[in-house]
Amino acid sequence: MKFTKSLRMKLSVLYLLTTVIPLVVIVFAMPSYTEGVITQDTQTLTTATLTAVSRNIDTYLDDLDRLTLTPYLNSEVMYALKLKASNEYAHATPYQRLIADQALYSTLPNYLRITRKDILNTIILPLDGSVFVASKYPSSSPVPRYPFTKQEWYRKAIQADGDIVFVNPHSQDYLLTSTATQVFSVARLIKDPDSGLPLAVIMADADTVVLHDIVNGIKLNVSSIIAVFGTNGKLLYSSQPLSTNVENAIARRDPGTQGATDNYIPVIQSTASAQWKVVILLSQAEIIAKLRWLYITGIGFAIGAVCITLLVFFFLSRWIITPFQHMIVAMMQVQEGNLHTRFVTDGEDEIAQLGIAFNTMVARLNTLIEREYVATLNQRNAEYHALQAQIQPHFLYNTLNGFIGLNRLGERKTLESAIIALSGLLRYVLNSDEQVILKEEFLFVKRYCELQALRFQGRLTYHLQCEDGLADFILPKVLLQPLVENAMIHGIEPSDRPCHLNVCATSLSDEETGQPIIHILIEDDGVGFSTAAQSERCGLGLNNVRERLKMAFAAASLTINSQVSQGTRVTIKIPRGEAVRT
Repeated sequence: MKFTKSLRMKLSVLYLLTTVIPLVVIVFAMPSYTEGVITQDTQTLTTATLTAVSRNIDTYLDDLDRLTLTPYLNSEVMYALKLKASNEYAHATPYQRLIADQALYSTLPNYLRITRKDILNTIILPLDGSVFVASKYPSSSPVPRYPFTKQEWYRKAIQADGDIVFVNPHSQDYLLTSTATQVFSVARLIKDPDSGLPLAVIMADADTVVLHDIVNGIKLNVSSIIAVFGTNGKLLYSSQPLSTNVENAIARRDPGTQGATDNYIPVIQSTASAQWKVVILLSQAEIIAKLRWLYITGIGFAIGAVCITLLVFFFLSRWIITPFQHMIVAMMQVQEGNLHTRFVTDGEDEIAQLGIAFNTMVARLNTLIEREYVATLNQRNAEYHALQAQIQPHFLYNTLNGFIGLNRLGERKTLESAIIALSGLLRYVLNSDEQVILKEEFLFVKRYCELQALRFQGRLTYHLQCEDGLADFILPKVLLQPLVENAMIHGIEPSDRPCHLNVCATSLSDEETGQPIIHILIEDDGVGFSTAAQSERCGLGLNNVRERLKMAFAAASLTINSQVSQGTRVTIKIPRGEAVRT
C-alpha cells in the first residue's frame, strides 16, 4: 500500500489539521487579528473623538459665519452701506450723513458686540474705501491706508459673490493694536438685497489659540499627534512638528505614514463648514508593543505543545495501525480464495470486535453468498408477480362498485354503455402480458376515463397526451390507471362542480441532476386534500403503484402534491437510462 493512501497518512493529516495548524493560527494569526481589532477599535474611538473636535471647530466657524450676516439685520446699517457704495455720501444732506455715521459708528458696533473671548474683532470695508472696526478691545484701530482690496481674502470674498469664504490663519497686520499674533477668519461680500449690487466686505477674526484649546484636552489610549489643515492643505495647527513627508502622506490619504521616529496610522475627519481636515496620527509602534507579549507567549506555547503532541501521536498511531496491518494481510488471503484464514484478536476494544466480526464473516461468507443471493432473486420475482396480480381484482372491485351506484340511480342506458366499455378494459387487464408500451397504457386510461365520464354525466372533462417519442417505452401494465382512479374517487367525485383531469407524458431534463427523464403527470382540479393527511388517502392502488414503479425502475420517483379545494398533482419521473423501448 502506498504511504500517501495509508491510514498512517490520514492520521498524520488529521494531526496536522487538528493540532499543528490550530497552533500556528494561535501563534501567528490570533496576535495579528488582535492587532487588527485593537487598531480598528482605536481608529473607531479616534474617529468619534475627531467628530467631536470637528463639530467644535464648526461651532466657531458658524459663529463667525453668523457674525458676517449682522449688517443685514439692521435697515439703517444697510442704508448707510448703500449710501457709501453709491458714492452719494459726499453729496448727501447733513441729516443723511448723520444717520449713516450713527449707523456705522454706533449701531453696527453694538450689533457686532462679541461675547466669546476667542472671536476678536470684525472689520467692515465699504466700497468707498472707508474702514470700520468692531473689536473686543476699544483701542484696536485699522492701519492707515492699508491695502485691503489687494489682499487675497478680499478678492476671494468678491469672487464668492455673497457666499462665505474661510481664511487660513494669518497675522493681524491691518490693526495697530493687535493682541493676537495669528487669527483665522471668515469673510463675506455684503450685497444689496434689492438690486444685488455689492456694498461692502466684512471679515470676522478668531484667535488661533482656540484650536489649541479644542485639541488640548483629547486623551487617547496610544501616543498620537493632532493636526489641523486648512482648505488648501496648509498646516494650521499641530501638537508636534510634522515633516514634509508626513504632510504629503496626509494630503494623499495614505493608510500609513512614515515619520522621523515612528510609523503612524492617520485618522482624518473633515469639518462640515470650511472643509478643514482634523488629523490624528496614531503611533503604530506603541500598538504593536502592546501585543509583543502575545507573540512571545504563543511561540513558547506552540513549541512545547508540538513536541508533546508529536510524541503522543507517534505512539498512538503505531498502536492503532499495527492491528489494521495484520487485518489487511488476512483480508488479502481471503481475496485470494483462502476462506480458512483467521485474524488473531487481542483485547476487547473496537479493533478486537472488528476482528471477531471479520472471522465470523469469513466463516459464513460462502454459505451466505449461495443462500442469500438465490433467495433474494426468487423473492424479488415473487413480489413483482404478486403486485402485478393485486391490481386486477382491485380495479375490478372499484369499477363494479361504480356499476352498483349507476344501477341504484336507475341509469340503465349509462350502465349498459359502461358494461360494454368494461368488457374492453377487461380484455386489456386480463391479458397475460406483464409489461406494455406507454401508448397502450394511455389507450387503456382513455377507455377508463370514457367509462367514468358516462357515470359523472358531464361533470368530468379529461385530456390525455403522450409525446410521440415516448409511445414505445415499456412500463408495467396498469401502472397509471390506479392513479387516475384515485383522482376520480378522492378528487372529482366529492366535488360539487365540474372538474377536469389531465394526463400527459413528456420528455424533460431533471431539475436536480440535469439527466433526461420520462415525466408523467396526473392532475385534477378536484377537492384536493391536506398533505398532512396524505398517508390516510394512500390506498391499496396507490401503494401498489409506488412499489411496482420502484421494482421496475430503481431510480424512479412518485410524488404527490395537493391543496384543499385546489386539486391534486401526481408526478412520476423515470430516468431515460432505465427505460427500455420495444
